[in-house]
Amino acid sequence: TFKKKKKKKKRKGNTRMADTPTQKPSELSMGSFPVLPRVESDPCSVANIGQVRSSHLFVSLQADFEKKVLTGYVEHLFDVLEDNVAIVTLDMRDLEVTAVLDQLSGSPLDFVVEKAPLGQSLQVYLAQPVSAGEGCSVRVHYSTSPQASGIQWLPPSQTDGGKHPYLFTQFQAIHARSMIPCQDTPAVKCGYVGSITVPQPLTALMSALAVSNKPNEADGTHTFTFEQRVPIPSYLIALVIGNLEKREIGPRSAVWSEPETVGKGAYEFAETEDYISTAESLLIPYEWGRYDILLLPGSFPYGGMENPCLTFVTPTLLAGDRSLSSVVAHEIAHSWCGNLVTNRSWEHFWLNEGFTVFVERKILGSMFGGEPMRHFHALIGWKHLKDSVDQFGADHEFTKLVPSLGGSDPDDAFSSVPYEKGFEFLFFLESLVGIKSFEEFLCSWIARNRGSTITTDEFRAYFESYFATTEKASELSKIDWDAWFHKPGMPPIDVRALFDKTIAQAGLDLTEKWSQHKGEGCTADDLKDWSTFQVVFFLDQLLLLEGDARPDVALLNKINSLYHLNDSTNSEIRFCWYMLGIQAGYEKVYDAAKAFLLEQGRMKFVRPLYRALHKNPATKEMAIATFKAEHTRYHNICSKMVATDLGISLA
Repeated sequence: TFKKKKKKKKRKGNTRMADTPTQKPSELSMGSFPVLPRVESDPCSVANIGQVRSSHLFVSLQADFEKKVLTGYVEHLFDVLEDNVAIVTLDMRDLEVTAVLDQLSGSPLDFVVEKAPLGQSLQVYLAQPVSAGEGCSVRVHYSTSPQASGIQWLPPSQTDGGKHPYLFTQFQAIHARSMIPCQDTPAVKCGYVGSITVPQPLTALMSALAVSNKPNEADGTHTFTFEQRVPIPSYLIALVIGNLEKREIGPRSAVWSEPETVGKGAYEFAETEDYISTAESLLIPYEWGRYDILLLPGSFPYGGMENPCLTFVTPTLLAGDRSLSSVVAHEIAHSWCGNLVTNRSWEHFWLNEGFTVFVERKILGSMFGGEPMRHFHALIGWKHLKDSVDQFGADHEFTKLVPSLGGSDPDDAFSSVPYEKGFEFLFFLESLVGIKSFEEFLCSWIARNRGSTITTDEFRAYFESYFATTEKASELSKIDWDAWFHKPGMPPIDVRALFDKTIAQAGLDLTEKWSQHKGEGCTADDLKDWSTFQVVFFLDQLLLLEGDARPDVALLNKINSLYHLNDSTNSEIRFCWYMLGIQAGYEKVYDAAKAFLLEQGRMKFVRPLYRALHKNPATKEMAIATFKAEHTRYHNICSKMVATDLGISLA
């Protein structure tokens, strides 16, 4: 259902990185980028960004899989923003610094490492004070920790091939500091060059364009070099090392993965170029040169991560029918919303994610079913928002669109709120000014702020000024900016009343049959020709039922006898079905839910399932025992968050 007609494309065969031509950054046609706004500080960083700002960095690292460390150095080129600056302070976490040098003279510099609220601070004492308008550069020699919060080292047993180790990074929000001493804040954006040396026959990739790769036969290593010329914040630096192969899927896209899964990925994400070109038709041209996709092992903690030039995705998207590839549409939308126009601090995270969800749904509507499809996905998103608000509590600071993080780790605030509450706010604004006018505004907003960082107040000011002299000016008085931005809980206006429910209606009707009439008149053909997300929507509606209307074990047995949901291999359907079963005490899903938790580490699935198992008296001990025994298979971010959810310590 809702499949668009496509011309068949000839797919190229399997190639190794060493066999493929690289694209030199100088060959790209990229425009200049604006000077970043000066920012005095960031609540999640100790870097003195009001005094100096990194304009470029070069990182050279060698991977040691036996010790699980990266060793090397980083060179920072800084713009000096005020007079008489004598110290450069960088963010770190669990790094061992061995030396700091003045990059120009090669002379050693004094430095101090101190504990900081969200990691460590590295204070570098410059050879002499520098003044505004000047530049300075330092080189920091260091090694990472085996327990680095942003790096996961996988043994061969946790890979699909089972023969080679694997490394991948995940730096959003503030984990770049665990691999690179840096100004770890989205307020600072710079280009970078990376040189990564790995054991043969492994391949390294970064969130940048490949420049060269050179085997070093003397020591059995291979050095890969990359360059990212578009300025990016530290959280978008990314690295992967593994037994990787490449499959071209479009004129500017390829899938990278282990040989065992690269073919599946190439099939699943074959629509990538259509997503990109659709986004370009809505916004401005794509500026990053390549859009490749890395299909990771199961422990990757997110559905996707928008690392420039190389989106990271979870294998839970491998449904075999492309029904879950909309995650790629989301990550592609980030190429403009977040990567090109970036929230200045994590308190304004909705400017990344709310805009991205909005563009993602514009892409899906344009490609697969118009406004009804866009609105249908918005209805599914509303359920995710409600779940997050219920989990935090309707009065919690983190349910505000613009929360105050203070000294909190941004990971602790992560939820669907900035995604879905942000989307609903933008959808509400669109309803006031009209679809066409809002599309024109959105394009203008991206073009005006490309390469820069922005805040919520700046968004409001630009929106009001943009429409102040148009026929829509009178609509601005209908916007309660304070309520949308600063009131906790669900949005001040329930925009579901504005959603087209054409696609959702079948799911609503089927929910009524089961909740009101115990499935009378239902048949095995009810879900025939339904899309994955129509099934998910139906299961979500059952999960929303309260009191006596909630499905019990008998009803779930009957539902399963007709629809065979226990046999589903689709990750989204499995997750919803297991949540329903655990809530109802349906023992038939317990072992399947546990197996699902050990197959993958996607927090969207892992955290709610562990919480549900922990809440159910019959499965509470299973949840605790399973997590304690298996937590090392998860990424550090996921492990930390689940431990918090379950109220246990891993120390």
